[in-house]
Amino acid sequence: MTTPAVRIDGLAKRYGDTVAVDEVSFTVAAGELFGVLGPNGAGKTTTLECLEGLRSPDTGRLEVMGVDVERDPSAARDLLGVQLQVAGLPSTMRVAEAMRLFCAYRGVAPRGDLLERFGLAEKADAAYGALSGGQQRRLVLALALAHDPAVLILDEPTSGLDVPSRAELHAVLLELKAAGTTILLATHDMAEAESLCDRVAIVLRGRTVAVASPDELTSTGSGLSRVSVRSTQHSLAAVGEDLPGVQQRIADGEYTRWLSEDPATTVAAILDRLAEEGDELVDLRVERPSLEERFLELTRASDGVVGGNVREGVTT
Repeated sequence: MTTPAVRIDGLAKRYGDTVAVDEVSFTVAAGELFGVLGPNGAGKTTTLECLEGLRSPDTGRLEVMGVDVERDPSAARDLLGVQLQVAGLPSTMRVAEAMRLFCAYRGVAPRGDLLERFGLAEKADAAYGALSGGQQRRLVLALALAHDPAVLILDEPTSGLDVPSRAELHAVLLELKAAGTTILLATHDMAEAESLCDRVAIVLRGRTVAVASPDELTSTGSGLSRVSVRSTQHSLAAVGEDLPGVQQRIADGEYTRWLSEDPATTVAAILDRLAEEGDELVDLRVERPSLEERFLELTRASDGVVGGNVREGVTT
């Protein structure tokens, strides 16, 4: 079998009586963009810090490209590029100076090509504190890539960024993935994970409750699709749950929306009703549940005691 780029098996970390991580397990394939999802305080950052060697796990095994993180931390660190949640660079440090420092630490020549690649060459003499939020994130990402790591770890890389900066950073991540970089992305942004990630692990209260692709996750659970209709006469505005397959009706401005377990049957009935009323269809949309909706469903299910770890590709 091919060695996973990352393997985390039975990771647990406690601080006194506080359990930060409790039996987290997942693997990441080489070249995969893998998301670690969960609300603030779920254990995402602690999990990554154990993998990075910044914290020692109480129990569990962590590997990067087959290298045991605890037994050979130096070799594991050489395989990792890390963008922390907080960069910690001095506000007066200049862009080129930061790159020289990080490259010297990694034992490689200064990577002016990375500054050029991330649109920072013209900012080489600018202080870190004078950069925009998007430019700061791109610089930290460039520093993390200075030694061409096998695995790139990103902890909430787009938190606090405006929409253009987020879109720009997403494009960079997809470019890196296309070039073969393995990326481990921790985020609480479900839309970000759904659009970027090949697979995700959902972590709640320090435990993995699901490991699967976004499509696999959204196809499980209640599985209700959203059917939305807008017509010229709004003749269906009062039609409720008597439509076949419908579980719930939602009024939403000019649209009438239904949650359906059988959207094909529901759509056929809607079209028949519109024809009977002599109403003209303006817009009809059928949307499967989003990853955020599935995440909230799993979160509600975990309000009791979260069960043991799930196998990869299986959800609780």
